[in-house]
Amino acid sequence: MLPYHDNKPKGAADFYFAINATFRFIKNRFGMDQLIRYWIDLGRSAYYQPVAEDWKSRGLKAVAEYWRDFFAAEPDAVVNVTGDESSVRVEVLQCPAIHHLKTHSREVVPEFCQHCYFVSNALASSVGMEARVVGGAGSCVQTFAAQGFLGTQDLNGIRRVE
Repeated sequence: MLPYHDNKPKGAADFYFAINATFRFIKNRFGMDQLIRYWIDLGRSAYYQPVAEDWKSRGLKAVAEYWRDFFAAEPDAVVNVTGDESSVRVEVLQCPAIHHLKTHSREVVPEFCQHCYFVSNALASSVGMEARVVGGAGSCVQTFAAQGFLGTQDLNGIRRVE
């Protein structure tokens, strides 16, 4: 259940240029704290409301389905999504955004991968879940579970993009 409807089988990869530029603008103009606030606000926004409602009503099964659908629509994504009754693991072997930005020689905001944690955790926390991210800079593992199950997120565990 994606929060948008699109007739194309894959999204437009050039969108990654726009989000990277947006992150850079906010960080440079307002600072890292405001960029984090932007990410958290995005995760709590009306845009994700249909996703939050689905996760709340169907639990981790809906989380796994969402991420499978999400990455199926992302160009050049290589991702494995697995789960059970206690958690969902999203293993990103090739991040479509980092892949596209680097393929086109773009300078990536070093903290780019932190947005996956802040947006996803804000969304998850709105329905009694939490998200954690380990890795980054092109491949990572994102885990979703009930609040209190995963422990504290270590932002140093999210690699900077160099």
